[in-house]
Amino acid sequence: MSVETVDTLVVGAGQAGVAMSEHLGKAGVSHLVLERSRIAERWRSERWDSLVANGPAWHDRFPGMEFPDCDPDSFPTKDAVADYFEAYARQIEAPVRCGVEVKSVERHVGRPGFRVETSQGVIEAQNVVAATGAFQVPAIPDLIANTPGITQMHSTKYRNPAQLAEGAVLVIGAGSSGTQIAEELMLCGRKVYLSVGPHDRPPRAYRGRDFCWWLGVLGKWDMETPGPGTEHVTIAVSGARGGYTIDFRRLARKGMILLGRTVAFNGTSLSFSDDLAMNLDRGDASYMALLDEADAYVARNGIDLPEDPEARLIEPQPDCVAKPILNLDLWQAGITTIIWATGFSSDYSWLKLDVFDEHGRPKHQRGVSAERGIYFLGLPWQSRRGSSFIWGVWHDAKHIADRISTQRKYNEYRPSGQKAG
Repeated sequence: MSVETVDTLVVGAGQAGVAMSEHLGKAGVSHLVLERSRIAERWRSERWDSLVANGPAWHDRFPGMEFPDCDPDSFPTKDAVADYFEAYARQIEAPVRCGVEVKSVERHVGRPGFRVETSQGVIEAQNVVAATGAFQVPAIPDLIANTPGITQMHSTKYRNPAQLAEGAVLVIGAGSSGTQIAEELMLCGRKVYLSVGPHDRPPRAYRGRDFCWWLGVLGKWDMETPGPGTEHVTIAVSGARGGYTIDFRRLARKGMILLGRTVAFNGTSLSFSDDLAMNLDRGDASYMALLDEADAYVARNGIDLPEDPEARLIEPQPDCVAKPILNLDLWQAGITTIIWATGFSSDYSWLKLDVFDEHGRPKHQRGVSAERGIYFLGLPWQSRRGSSFIWGVWHDAKHIADRISTQRKYNEYRPSGQKAG
């Protein structure tokens, strides 16, 4: 039985896989993209109904296509984003094969390349690009045991308020996803508790420009290494309802009950760290620091942008911050649903190779693995701060495609008069 062969196999057809295909195609590299579901599947089936992109349409896209029928300063819906990647794949004629799961990748013994076992047979490839991204497996801390009367779910399973049982809701995690879900529930009349940990909260816009623009002109997207202790900092930003700056004190004034970090459960009550005020102050400090840098940039370059003094106003301290709740009986609070907005972990169990560190993280330099022929794409801080964003992954894909193309040329070289064997 013949075995299918290809120069480069790309695993995953999300934003990383589509970007990888474009650059491999331009480089003339024979390749195949395998996707176990549909192109950009997570945007369709693992996000809530009202989700929109956190960056404006002019920014969060590939260079080769704009969002159709979309104002450049608006925030595309999740379905528009998924449709965009499908359309982009068609435009570049990406060789995507959907409905195929990669089960294992092993290096050949005594010859170059890899044996890739899939749900539809074996493929042999000289190179394999793991383009499954950073948001693979929902992460739920092992903190609260299954409890009768209380439904627990990760944010990937949340769709809309009508899906949930009647009663109060506790959202754990105050990044972009957790905060947007919590506010949506509150606006629908639910009593909502939000557990807030350390975070940064940039302005949605300042002096008439979106924060994505500010991070660009200030050089922050291109930062190659995170500052000390900032690699995994939670970012709270939103494009919902036209985009707005997240302000936890404002949410509390409207009725949301803020809590510190969730730390323990005794069977009936949750305990929270007494760090809520500190976490909010830290978020304010990051917010003000960006405004200061923006003002300095305007003054230094003589740019005519309107002043924005209201952006520096901070809401008064709400009661739930001044007198924080440190213990909460779930039944007395009427909580029937807990939503974990606690991020994701990675699953590379299908890569049967020594390419990970002691914590299971890929060992790489700008996506190039220590194992020749294995590459990673879509990782946070892969080459810069913007690496896990749509436009950032496109640039990282070009770097990897260049490396693959260069290596091919070396492998194909033969001294004058020597035939390829």
